[in-house]
Amino acid sequence: MNRLTIDLSALIHNLNQVKAIVGENTKIMGVVKADAYGHGLVAAAKTLEKNRVHCLGVAHFHEAMELRNRGVSIPIVILCGIRTGEEAEAAVHHGLVPTLFDAAVAEVLAAECARKKALARAYIKVDTGMGRLGLLSSELAPFLDRVTRFKEIRIEGLTSHLSSADDADPEFTKSQVSSFRKAIAAGRAMGLDLPLNNLANSAGLMKFKDAHFDMVRPGIMLYGGLPSPDFGPPVPLKPVMRFSGEVIQVRDFPDHTPVSYGRTYYTQGPRRIAVLSAGYGEGLPRNLSNRGKVLIRGNKAPITGRVCMNMTMVDVTGQRDVRSGDEAVFLGSQDGEKITADDLASWAETISYEILCSAGQRNPKEYVQ
Repeated sequence: MNRLTIDLSALIHNLNQVKAIVGENTKIMGVVKADAYGHGLVAAAKTLEKNRVHCLGVAHFHEAMELRNRGVSIPIVILCGIRTGEEAEAAVHHGLVPTLFDAAVAEVLAAECARKKALARAYIKVDTGMGRLGLLSSELAPFLDRVTRFKEIRIEGLTSHLSSADDADPEFTKSQVSSFRKAIAAGRAMGLDLPLNNLANSAGLMKFKDAHFDMVRPGIMLYGGLPSPDFGPPVPLKPVMRFSGEVIQVRDFPDHTPVSYGRTYYTQGPRRIAVLSAGYGEGLPRNLSNRGKVLIRGNKAPITGRVCMNMTMVDVTGQRDVRSGDEAVFLGSQDGEKITADDLASWAETISYEILCSAGQRNPKEYVQ
């Protein structure tokens, strides 16, 4: 009844657009955290690996282990780091690349390397203005001084994150780029090679060439989404996800008939209402109630009343040919019309990232090449 289709050829197209922007000398970390933004961790990772990204980025240890267990062999960077001795042991054994920002964790990792007589690769997280994980510039030198004593850990590079690269005003991003450049210089002055420094997310790599450094970390743009609804991409991107359901029933209601929970919508005059096969249980935001749209027979039908757990009602008045079994497209194209993740996000007052993750978490995926 409901279908979530993932077009892997669109993912490859978007990766090629990243390559066109950054050129041959800049490496690419394909970000596949959060189930590849709802598109399927393993399928996305294997597609990116086959198409020669340098490495993959995940948020957490368990994601990295799932990829290793499913046969992914390229470097996997754990962006949120590791936290326990067990995770350090597995990271060393499986060649995972943690992000470090805690000296105690670095010590545990080094001890595990010494026990196994092995080396581990790692990145060091610098906070250049995101205000999230990482080390402030004043904390970096003491941290590096301590970590560089662990000869078992090879520091691949510094990493940081842009907080506002999609803003119209570029000044804060420029200050982050400058701070990151200074951090790299400080690290190299201490004798570190730092060959794979990375700062740019999707917005950064599309808007700020100075933010590319040695490697970029595309996320949302790989899946055909935009960093923000009004962001103008310099290259054409293709949506990778399509989410559709069907019309369960078509009903003709008289004037002043309430529709759905809470009676937030009453018909104004006779209206034709189609009941659809998905709701917030399938990942449609409840905030689409009385404000979102759905494609039916190539027309955008407005959502009427509150989105339910497994059903949504739309107004198809004037479309006498709509009937039970017709396809309803919540995300994607139909007969020349389209609804993007950014459209849904705008109507629901959220971001496209959440739209994609929610739909991807709640529906079985079908992959096409």
